[in-house]
Amino acid sequence: MTTNSKHKVVYLPLEQVHSEHCALIVEKGLTQVKGIESPKVELNNERVAISIADPEIIGQAVKKVRDLGYDVPTVKQTFPVLGMTCASCAGSAESIVSFEEGVVEASVNFATGNLTVEYLPTLTNAVQLQKAVQGAGYDLLLVDETKQQESLEVIHAEKFKQLKRKTFGAVILSIPVVIIGMFFMDMPYGNEIMWLFSTPVLLYFGKDFFVNAWKQTKNRSANMDTLVALSTGIAYIFSVFNMLFADFWARRGLEAHVYFEAAAVIIAFILLGKLLEEKAKGNTSSAIKKLMGLQPKTVLVIQADGTEKQIPIEEVEVGAVLLVKPGEKIAVDGMVLTGNSYVDESMLSGEPVPVLKKEGEKVFAGTINQKGSFQFEAVKVGKETMLAQIIRMVQDAQGSKAPVQKLVDKIAGIFVPVVIGIAILTFVLWFLLGGEHGVVQGLLAAVTVLVIACPCALGLATPTAIMVGVGKGAEHGILIKDAESLELAKNVSAIVLDKTGTITEGRPQVTGMKWLEDNDERKEVLLSIEKQSEHPLAEAVVAYFKTEEQTTITAFDSITGKGAKADYQGETYYVGNRKLLQEHQITIANSLQEQAVQWGADSKTVVWFADSKQALAVIAISDQIKQTSVQAIQELQAMGIQLYMLTGDNEATAQAIAKQTGIQHYKAEVLPQDKADFVKELQQQGKVVAMVGDGINDSTALATADVSIAMGKGSDIAMDVAKMTIISSDLTKIPQAIRLSKQTVSTIKQNLFWAFIYNLIGIPIAAGILYSVNGFLLNPMIAGAAMALSSVSVVSNSLRLKWKKIEM
Repeated sequence: MTTNSKHKVVYLPLEQVHSEHCALIVEKGLTQVKGIESPKVELNNERVAISIADPEIIGQAVKKVRDLGYDVPTVKQTFPVLGMTCASCAGSAESIVSFEEGVVEASVNFATGNLTVEYLPTLTNAVQLQKAVQGAGYDLLLVDETKQQESLEVIHAEKFKQLKRKTFGAVILSIPVVIIGMFFMDMPYGNEIMWLFSTPVLLYFGKDFFVNAWKQTKNRSANMDTLVALSTGIAYIFSVFNMLFADFWARRGLEAHVYFEAAAVIIAFILLGKLLEEKAKGNTSSAIKKLMGLQPKTVLVIQADGTEKQIPIEEVEVGAVLLVKPGEKIAVDGMVLTGNSYVDESMLSGEPVPVLKKEGEKVFAGTINQKGSFQFEAVKVGKETMLAQIIRMVQDAQGSKAPVQKLVDKIAGIFVPVVIGIAILTFVLWFLLGGEHGVVQGLLAAVTVLVIACPCALGLATPTAIMVGVGKGAEHGILIKDAESLELAKNVSAIVLDKTGTITEGRPQVTGMKWLEDNDERKEVLLSIEKQSEHPLAEAVVAYFKTEEQTTITAFDSITGKGAKADYQGETYYVGNRKLLQEHQITIANSLQEQAVQWGADSKTVVWFADSKQALAVIAISDQIKQTSVQAIQELQAMGIQLYMLTGDNEATAQAIAKQTGIQHYKAEVLPQDKADFVKELQQQGKVVAMVGDGINDSTALATADVSIAMGKGSDIAMDVAKMTIISSDLTKIPQAIRLSKQTVSTIKQNLFWAFIYNLIGIPIAAGILYSVNGFLLNPMIAGAAMALSSVSVVSNSLRLKWKKIEM
């Protein structure tokens, strides 16, 4: 490999690249990435060597490899970032991590205080990332994920306590300074007394502003601390100079004013604003705290000798037998072994009616047992429980960035340098055009500009609304994986609905079976084929026979979207839909055909059983429409959303279900890939498409849709692919999710409007634009109060989301 002097060779581990052909595809693809030279795949080492000049190119290389259909194994982790004070800090920390070698992608969310980073473990690790962040004046909390929240709460509690002490100290010392500065300016030793009181406010209670500003300066960056340190520092130094060298101004015919009250009160107000902001931000994450509070700290384990032992929840292992008493919370996911009781699962489903749990039923961590008691076997513990996954999904979603936030982050990143530039320009203009008082007034105006500018309001506008919106969704049984889907849901113009398990209950039952000839041996063949099939309709057939009598079949093959086939004693048998029989030119007797037509008209699903020559039986399977499906469909249509039902079922059944539910557009006998193609067709028509499904066969369509929604009682792969999950599988949650999206986006827009307007109006007034009109100059103290309150108002506006209704 040849490289120029500025380039460095790094190695990316590869997966699924097993041939020279694959290697050539990867090499050719990487040459298209600007900044990469001479990529060379080493098949034996399962890695690719690339020559780069900029560490940031590594992320582009990884994404390119993935776009080509191969993979680069990486680690994705979330770490709390300590020491951030504003949105610019988040941008600074994110930039520092992004430029670390081996980092694929990094994102820092100021509202949650978290860094989400994906990196190559062969090139970097968490400790190296922590050192990089520490070099910029921040820190990463490197503790186990299970203890992360607990450690954070301790840190935040201590931080809040210190902030409270500093705020009260600064306010108490600032009061006499304000009184003297406003009403007793000419009292003996007034300046000296104000100096005495304001000095500890700046140098002790406000020390962090100056320390952090210096750290930022060393890293050639700036944030809100820079503005505060510059404004209060200039006001303080200017006042000390005027107090000690009053003659300097007197000889020039000017009075030597001091502005200790401005410097002290600015610090006090900003500390008070931070205190209120911390408290409000704590409230926005209340959903996470509620979810975490659902898990008990200890559990009762039934030991091998039958005795009970109380142990910490962390020590529970898969296979352990646990006892749940009346009123207790269930600790882990499991299966009931003995006993029965009603369990309140409202935290998962949002439904208030308790669910009966008996032997063989699943129970979930965080749900609450009612009056009975039972023993159950632990199936999933720790991070694997549904509750833990919900908490992780909510945390990820709250920490993710909405598309609009990316623009705001760019603005916040250049905000502080622009404000400093405006402050300097303000001073220069006052100095040149302000006459005999130009220097003093220019200095005050510059200080006021630095004080009133608030990047925090901009930085908090989007994430605080997202945090509240995602949390509110979780409380209503709507799990939202990322901010983008929450923002996009309000624009949905078309919704594609799967039928089975989405519109219907998803618990099909055989309601009729007609045989051409009654034959026990063929019934055993049918049962044997259906027992090997994973389709829900197959389960219904197995349950119908209520017998274990089966025979040995060979060459079983599941035919996607059509059914299954198998061989028995030299004959091939088929179980599936009408299309499967037509493809193999199998004849159907009139008696079976007539029965199938009748069942189809009654909205029942028709399944055929045949050998290689003729249909042997027809089976009617019915799946009840959910009680809430019709209501949900009516609500969505009232919103002006077009609804489409797709099903692999026959035309007659699909038509009957569509008629009963009021859906105007439907397609029957649809294969899994057809669903994804149909979603693409709607997108090409300019529609924003949401796909709602519950099965493995829906996963491709879910991945294709703009907004993907999975039913919580469906398959794991559907929930993995989908960006939203309805835990209760109740369709009425979908219009609720859309209303929540509208409310959240509306709140974001309100927050951004007020944040921008505040700065657009405040900064020119602070610079003195009204002075030539009515002689008005903004007092730096008032500017400090306004700046503090702007952040609080944004967070408070986001909290209003909590009280808005998303039900009809």
